[in-house]
Amino acid sequence: MSDVVIRNIGTIASGDIRDPIASGDTIVVRGGLISSVGAEADADTANISTIIDGAGATVIPGLCDNHVHPVLGDYTPRQHQANFIESCLHGGVTTMMSAGEPHTPGRPKDPAGVKALTILAHKSFENLRPAGVKVHAGAVMLEPGLTEEDFDEMAAAGVRLVAEIGISGVKDPKEAAEMTGWAQARGMKVMVHTGGASIPGSGVIGADFVVEVQPDVAGHTNGGPTALPLADVITILDQTSARIEIVHNGNVKAAGAVVALAAERDELHRVVIGTDSPAGSGVQPLGMLRVLSWAASLGGVDPGKAVAMATGNVAALHELNVGVIAAGKEADLNVVDAPLGSQADDALGALAIGDTLAVAGTIIDGNVAFVKSRNTPPPMRPIAFS
Repeated sequence: MSDVVIRNIGTIASGDIRDPIASGDTIVVRGGLISSVGAEADADTANISTIIDGAGATVIPGLCDNHVHPVLGDYTPRQHQANFIESCLHGGVTTMMSAGEPHTPGRPKDPAGVKALTILAHKSFENLRPAGVKVHAGAVMLEPGLTEEDFDEMAAAGVRLVAEIGISGVKDPKEAAEMTGWAQARGMKVMVHTGGASIPGSGVIGADFVVEVQPDVAGHTNGGPTALPLADVITILDQTSARIEIVHNGNVKAAGAVVALAAERDELHRVVIGTDSPAGSGVQPLGMLRVLSWAASLGGVDPGKAVAMATGNVAALHELNVGVIAAGKEADLNVVDAPLGSQADDALGALAIGDTLAVAGTIIDGNVAFVKSRNTPPPMRPIAFS
């Protein structure tokens, strides 16, 4: 945990969907938590030696990827790629939420094996933060034979996630609904796969299944990779309280349509963003940044609210103390800007025209994780870290 001051900020995108732009030009971090957000004249910066001069750039919360498929460590056997989590950090991602570990070689499907894998993945990432990224893993893949007592055991071990239903053995909506009830009663968040089949063993899932199961998240409504009909998204919004997710590894046009629909219904607070990676289309280190640009440019929503869908909305869903720039929150922050050569003047303007942001530096718990992303273009402004 560290102390840092970010001064001379042009815009602070708060991550709060209700109030997406915070007033002020200075953020003070003490002990890894945000201490204050406001005007530099009012900030207590005494005894803080790490200073970042934003040069008029934008600060947003660390991005929270709502849909990843880790296994163990910073390696994906799906794409035979090492250090993919660290690579995503250079795309501004500071938190990842597992939607299941289906790519585990030889993944067990009996109840004892399911529990063992889930608890192992959860505890492994409790002890490991690749490149500092906060990976919440161990999402139980529902298989026939699991009992309510099994959910007691997993919850006692700290498991808080249920993998996207539809990519594992439980296919019957009544069985899925029963297990969902067990999980939610124990504080677990449940995701349902929606749209067309994604991997061998998955299937086509529409609104009727989601309505019967009543999950916390309708996964990749814009496709993983094949999108739901928009009428199904409307049914999910009307007949469940689930969040609706859009992802990078899906249908780009549908992503814009889903966001526009949610905006029209004044339900942007229900939209969360992920990548659904690693997947058949690979690992997308800048996937979250790209979906932000789709939401703003194709969905037509305010860029500050697009940021909130990838930060505060995800944090609120999972009850995490991240994703919003406010006093008391964990200091996971990105200094971003319009990329060099953009037609826009600043980061939010760049999102509005569909550009991918430049990440000048990322902070996790007040510690500078890197300066100058190795994956994004450079920023327009001369942002300085001391």
